[in-house]
Amino acid sequence: MWQKYITAGSVEDVLTLLAEHQGAARVIAGGTDLLLEMERGKRPDVHVLIDITRIAGLDAITREGDTLRLGPLVTHNHVVAHPLIRQRALPLAQAAWEVGAPQIRNRATIAGNLITASSANDTITPLLVLGAEVVLASLDGERTVPLSAFYTGLRQTVMRPDEMLTAIHFPLLAETERGTFIKLGLRRAQAISVNNVAAVVRVEDGMVTRAALALGSVAPTVIRVPGAEAALVGQPLSDEVIRSAARIAAATPTPITDVRSTAEYRAEMVKVLVARALRQIRDDAIPTLPERPAQLWGEREARVERSAATTVHNGSGLPIEATINGQRVSVASGAHKTLLDWLRDDVGLKGTKEGCGEGECGACTVFLDGAAVMACMVAAPRAHGADIVTVEGLAAGDQLHPLQEAFVASGAVQCGFCTPGLLMAGAKLLEEHPSPTREQIEQSISGNLCRCTGYYKILEAFMKAGESAGGAGQ
Repeated sequence: MWQKYITAGSVEDVLTLLAEHQGAARVIAGGTDLLLEMERGKRPDVHVLIDITRIAGLDAITREGDTLRLGPLVTHNHVVAHPLIRQRALPLAQAAWEVGAPQIRNRATIAGNLITASSANDTITPLLVLGAEVVLASLDGERTVPLSAFYTGLRQTVMRPDEMLTAIHFPLLAETERGTFIKLGLRRAQAISVNNVAAVVRVEDGMVTRAALALGSVAPTVIRVPGAEAALVGQPLSDEVIRSAARIAAATPTPITDVRSTAEYRAEMVKVLVARALRQIRDDAIPTLPERPAQLWGEREARVERSAATTVHNGSGLPIEATINGQRVSVASGAHKTLLDWLRDDVGLKGTKEGCGEGECGACTVFLDGAAVMACMVAAPRAHGADIVTVEGLAAGDQLHPLQEAFVASGAVQCGFCTPGLLMAGAKLLEEHPSPTREQIEQSISGNLCRCTGYYKILEAFMKAGESAGGAGQ
């Protein structure tokens, strides 16, 4: 794991630290990819993590004319909730909604999704058709790079070791433009793309005057398909034109066979998804996002309210000090662990469980500064100065939380291993939506796995808790 964990207090501090440590340091925000790679030994050259999640202002989404700017701490949930993105950059909001589960979307940033540089990463595809650019900063100054020129190969970008991605900006869709994003995965949630497609089309007087199509998970990088785009321009979006463009798009990449799909299936599904996307645009049948989704992010909406002081944790000095379940704690150990291991081993709170260790099962869900997160995907030093709630903190003295009572009444507990994570997700849901709908309940636990049952009693308990809160639960 890391040797030194530095919580940065400003962008200037970050750039200075990157210049000092060069390739041995990485910026960490969500860390949902980086921490897993380090645990698996895939980043042996990285010894220093520079945490930017305590720098105020980096999670801002701002409009400058017809251009939208995303800061480097803008998360997938921030994008999902933003009304202007839903209205005039819908493909990005659709893609962000498809990433992980609420606990993941509360931590994972759009900037991190771009930098990880996997061609299966969902937000790259829509940002490519939206014409996005990224701003890279170092002590030498800033440079702006079109996203189309950002990637040099499989998981490779033009970023230098001393650079930080400080902004993403892209033009908003015009009134005559429509866009959509479609993802094919092997399950309804927490799925890596088998294929994904993003499309933006401008139609004027019944004819296509601009088309942008991008394909994900079919090549070493996300790619545009200029041949298919050219086949659309100057034509109406007729069935024949759509079929022709889809065939050209499917013939462009040479996908690989892997654990998720064969190359042949991927190529065939490119044709299917491109045609589907173009028909959605033509027929004004683009799927909408939930109006009031379950985001599990609390009153602060996972935002940074004020910058913290720069601190360094290297395991031999500064203790990790936090408020856990309303009590102040100071622990000298655990600086090289995940938050999950620190809570269990060093703080002694065993209620938070490890089911997978990679953000797949939700058993380790806790609240970090008011937002539900997967503790296995957070570095323990991130707890320094933070407010944390674990399952042990749900009850008020001898009075169980309403959801805990509902679990007992409904017989929703079986082996009990997944129960802490389900309770934490549900408690945050009821805080956001005291009378949740069935859809919101299912959204809230899309990242929580139970291997004992079919979820019927769990869903029943959620409904009971919502009804006891004074709602009509639907």
